Amino acid sequence: MINRKDLWLLVLILVVGAVVAIINPRFLSPINLSNTANLIGLFGIFAVAQAFVIISGGIELSVGSIIALLGVIFIDLIANGTVNSGVGIVIVVLIGCLIGFVHGFLIAKVGLQPFVVTLCGLLIYRGVARYYTDEATAGFPFGASFPTLEWLTAGRFYGVPHSLIAFAIITIVMAVVLHRSVFGRYLYAVGKNEEAARYSGIHTSRIIIAAYVICCGLTAVAAIFIAMYTRSISPASHGNFYELYAIAAAVLGGCSLRGGEGSILGVVLGTVLLQVLQNLVNLLGIPSSLNFAVMGSVILIGVLADQEFSRRRIAGATRRASRGAEAAVQAAGANRG
Repeated sequence: MINRKDLWLLVLILVVGAVVAIINPRFLSPINLSNTANLIGLFGIFAVAQAFVIISGGIELSVGSIIALLGVIFIDLIANGTVNSGVGIVIVVLIGCLIGFVHGFLIAKVGLQPFVVTLCGLLIYRGVARYYTDEATAGFPFGASFPTLEWLTAGRFYGVPHSLIAFAIITIVMAVVLHRSVFGRYLYAVGKNEEAARYSGIHTSRIIIAAYVICCGLTAVAAIFIAMYTRSISPASHGNFYELYAIAAAVLGGCSLRGGEGSILGVVLGTVLLQVLQNLVNLLGIPSSLNFAVMGSVILIGVLADQEFSRRRIAGATRRASRGAEAAVQAAGANRG
């Protein structure tokens, strides 16, 4: 069921898309739409991943560095023939899940702040990626070909990028996990009030660890798709600021940085809006250096909107409670009369 936030976001996407199409008709060209759809798929996977952590009341700042590290590991594994593509995918995803488990353990069991843990991870994984390649660019040897892997990750099905199809499948699965499972209800409860959730009998540490495992596992999947899309990785810059894209998409989609709020549909719409805005910047010839200004503005607007929605919701609940109390008092007075 679409909520009011998601509806407004959908309307905003349609309005922005219409404005962009009017300003520059190339926006609706098949090539541009296909490229935009591909980017929505690539960025959407780790944006949905980030949503799980934000809903739990945490944050994952090491997304970009994880994508860089796992990208170079994946390319090294299959380019050198160490393992076949299938085994390489499994290894990289397992490493991502292990990273998520470590983050979740340090936060839930050791008691460290999510910001500190993931900021340290951002630095550590970027440094390891650079050391792993000795500061060199990781890529496939000249003439190397992996037809099946390339078709699965970078191919198209009747013009629809496989990255977008993968994103759609992941979105459906994660929507069921978040909105139709006991784990999802527990995750919202932990994000709203971890202490209250603990007193209610919820194993909050397990829920938090699971949220980070899901986040980093999905980020590993995104790392594989992005590695096959770029075909080469500079460990010093690959994935830089991707965590900001993920946070911006989640916040735009209604995920509160306080935790306990958000939806998968909202994150999908937030991702689409970000890519439409990025496309607007490119089509209008705006300097790419302003991309970060756009991201910062989007996050700020999203946080302000979330705060305003929360204020109105609390004010509305207070008014309803006040009216209910007044009605109860009047009914009691009438009964005594």
